[in-house]
Amino acid sequence: MADSVQPGGPDLLGWWIRQAHGAARAPRMGRRSASSTSALRFAFYGRISTTGFQDWMSSARWQRDFAADLIEGRGTIVAEFFDVGCSRRLEWSERPQAALLVEAIADPQRPFDAIVVGEFERAFYGDQFLRLAPLFDRYGVQVWLPELDGPVNVDNELHLSLLMLLGVHSRREVLRSRFRAKAAMQAQVALQGRHVGGRPPYGYRLVDAGPHPNARHARWGRRAHRLEPDPVTAPHVQWIFAQRLSGRSVAGIARELNELGVRCPSGVDPVRNPHRSGAAWTLRTVAAILANPRYTGRQAWNRQRTDHAPLSGADDVLGRSEARRWNAIQQWVISEDVAHPPIVSEENFVAVQQINAGPKGANSPQTRYSLTGLIRCHLCGRVLDGHWAHGRGRVPLPARSTQQQPSWLGPATQCLRARAQSRHGGSSPTRPARRAQHRIHLPAGAPVRDHVQTRRGRHSRRRESPSRPGRCERPTPAPTSKNPHRGRLAWGLTCPST
Repeated sequence: MADSVQPGGPDLLGWWIRQAHGAARAPRMGRRSASSTSALRFAFYGRISTTGFQDWMSSARWQRDFAADLIEGRGTIVAEFFDVGCSRRLEWSERPQAALLVEAIADPQRPFDAIVVGEFERAFYGDQFLRLAPLFDRYGVQVWLPELDGPVNVDNELHLSLLMLLGVHSRREVLRSRFRAKAAMQAQVALQGRHVGGRPPYGYRLVDAGPHPNARHARWGRRAHRLEPDPVTAPHVQWIFAQRLSGRSVAGIARELNELGVRCPSGVDPVRNPHRSGAAWTLRTVAAILANPRYTGRQAWNRQRTDHAPLSGADDVLGRSEARRWNAIQQWVISEDVAHPPIVSEENFVAVQQINAGPKGANSPQTRYSLTGLIRCHLCGRVLDGHWAHGRGRVPLPARSTQQQPSWLGPATQCLRARAQSRHGGSSPTRPARRAQHRIHLPAGAPVRDHVQTRRGRHSRRRESPSRPGRCERPTPAPTSKNPHRGRLAWGLTCPST
């Protein structure tokens, strides 16, 4: 369209430069003219991984220029596909424009005959090309690379060797950049106590810390930042640590914060937490605050990592999965000196880490239950805690007023209790994980006499207790010399549909 500008048009200078450039440029040896009837139609593909530090228009231009220089005299570019903000590690099915290109390849009426890229690393990573080669071959689409100065021939051993070498180089480039960046960030945190990015912890806010330490970045106007206690949320952090030091459980702290109407971290800063609902405090949120050493004034980094793993065979179309996981404490990087004002003292922080909210029953301080807080109702999601009642250990649900019932639940349900034998000689909920099938949920008021099953699997019809709905009247067998715990774990409840 630009070449159609005539003298006197809006882009007269551009028209003159293009005309002079075309007249002075000599055609390459061995290349046919693009006006030949056998000229190929190309689809250009390019990619840029980040947009914060690069101009995608400049990157797209030089990639397209390289591609146009490669196919000069052999064809013309008739379609363009360019991904912005996509890592090379992503499969083509995960890149929006690459996925559209794959769909266009399968279209018999596609407007192009071949694909051209400006650089191998911009299109492929590792062995991606070798895995996509059968698709290109099936639909008769060639892929042109500047590194080969033409189309790829998968039957040529030299081409395959070069492709494998380019794939290894592409992977090495990513690993090398990652290693150098991590090494630099580790030194900056440990030696300088610098804030290297990310969301500020709940209780802190980011403030200006002067010009950027890098002189060139400082000339560009970049500023350094540091953490400062937030006068609104910092008192809540201090209260959380104080409550934990007093012996309260993490779940109890979370429930009281919700009852007091204190906004959770994602509710305070929804802009930095768009992936969270911000509805209420959770046990994990409180636990994460209690385990964060940055509240002592030290800077911390590398507490989490991103693991990349292949998905299951049913989800291969999605490519690869990413999961955030916690690193071991030995892998954390802690600043040598105090980098920002602390909210809690180091003594209190260390003391909190050594507190075990003791797996004790709510009404039996002398009894310890090893699975307290680890068993969760499969329907309503509430945590079960241990209780000692009538000489037996039980695992009931907490009162409904202590935890909010999820909105996706239908009618009110009853969680029927299960009894388990204690390893201490008594009955306590220490083995509910092995007898999870003995806990079911039924709509309130539903009869249960047909759903009772003995431990040995024998079905029996029992009469429902009128005074205790959801429980069945059954005489407890007396202990014997061979089985002193007989009757303490004699029966449970199981769902007939499982």
